[in-house]
Parts: sequence; structure tokens; C-alpha cells
Amino acid sequence: MSAVTHDLAHDVTAMLGRQLQRLRNNPGLLILTQTMPVTMLLFFGYVFGSALAMPGEEYRAFLVPGLLVATAANGLMTGMFQAAQDTHRGVTDRLRTLPVSRAAVPLGQAVADLLVTAAGLVPFLLVGLAVGWRMEGSAPGAAGAVGLLLLFRFATTWIGVFLGLLTRNEEAAGQLGGATFILPLLSNAYIPTEGLPGWLRTVAEWNPISAVTTALRDLFGNAPVPEGAAWPVAHPVAGSLAWCAVLLAVFVPLAVRRYARGES
Repeated sequence: MSAVTHDLAHDVTAMLGRQLQRLRNNPGLLILTQTMPVTMLLFFGYVFGSALAMPGEEYRAFLVPGLLVATAANGLMTGMFQAAQDTHRGVTDRLRTLPVSRAAVPLGQAVADLLVTAAGLVPFLLVGLAVGWRMEGSAPGAAGAVGLLLLFRFATTWIGVFLGLLTRNEEAAGQLGGATFILPLLSNAYIPTEGLPGWLRTVAEWNPISAVTTALRDLFGNAPVPEGAAWPVAHPVAGSLAWCAVLLAVFVPLAVRRYARGES
């Protein structure tokens, strides 16, 4: 391991510890972020499920992968709020004066978020099993689905970090983050896209959330890949990996550069 890589790993570990301590000191936020997906599963599964053509348990089996991906997409909101909060309160400026790698601070935030998300999967999946969802596919497929889900969360967190550093304001980040709630609604996370008007179906199927959701349903064995869909949904695993690669290639350098530049 080179000296540069060793220093980066040391700095990221230090920033990771800071982020985890931050969450420990704010248990209310941690509890909210962990229980909200479970609440949404129970609400959507039993309220919306009764209004759709799918029977209750069938819809809940359809819904669980979609809610997993919608929750992963919330990395955009949490990443943006935390980065904007640190910037607005001057924490980022103080961290920038320390002799640490410029990539370490945003990377530490992204990795901490990833660990918390991974831990939060356990209660969500247990509740999913309790309401009728099952992993109908193979064990390697299920492991691949979880890995793909965490990769997508990692990618969306970097988008949020960049936007948070750009807005530099907690209130603005909170308002903008709240607007991201619409993204899963413009996807196949909650309902199939086959019945949507042509233009709206195209928009929904080119939404990265749709590709990842379809990939999870396929890997978990919950639903087949729909026919006649746009390329990312027709080839969901490849489409999901492509979307994640593009998002990381664009927003990791942007976030690191923005952090390094500060207000300049």
C-alpha cells in the first residue's frame, strides 16, 4: 500500500468515526430514518394494495423491492442535508483547515451513510417477510440484489453531498431534499409502468430508480422483467450498473472538487 493510499484510508476512517458519532448524538434522526421505510411498507402495502388489481400479498411482494430502492434513493436527501448543515455551521471550513485528504471528508460521510443503510435493511426485510414478501430467487441472486441496492445508495449519497456543498444552507437543503420524494413516484417502485401513457412510461423507465427496482425484483425472484420496456428496465442489472457508474463518475469528482474549493 502506497503512502498516499495509507493516508487516505486513515483520513477516511477518522471522518467515518466522526459521522457515526454524529449519528449517535442524534438518535431521533437515526430512529426516524430507520423506521420510516417500515412505516411506508405497512401503509402502502395495506392501504394502496387494497385499491389495486393485485391481491394484498402479491402487491406487497411487488412493493418491497420498490420501497427498498426508494429508501436507497433517499441517500440524495440525507447526503444533501448533512453536507449543507456542516457547511452552514462552519464545520466544513474547520475540517478544511486540517491536514487531511480533500476526498476524505465527503467519502467518510458516504461510507457512514452506507453502513447505517446496511444495518437498516435488517428490520425492513424482517417486516417484509412478516407481511408476505419472500426471496423466491437464488441465494447468490439475493446477495447480488443487496449489493446493487447498496451501490445505488452510495451513488445517490454522492449526489446529495455535492448539492449540499453547493447550497450551503440547511433550510434550502431541507426544502430541496423534500422535493426528491417525487422521484420514486415517477418510477415503477409503487406501481407497474405498463399502464402509463407513452411519454410518462418513457420518463418513468429511464428513471434510475426503475432500473434498480426491476433488477431487485428479478434477482429476488419477485416479478419478471416487463416486456417492451426501455433499455434500462429491459436489461435491469446492466442498466442499474450503468446508472450507478455514471452517477459516481460525475458526482464524486464534483463533490470532492466543491469541498476542496470551499466558497471560492
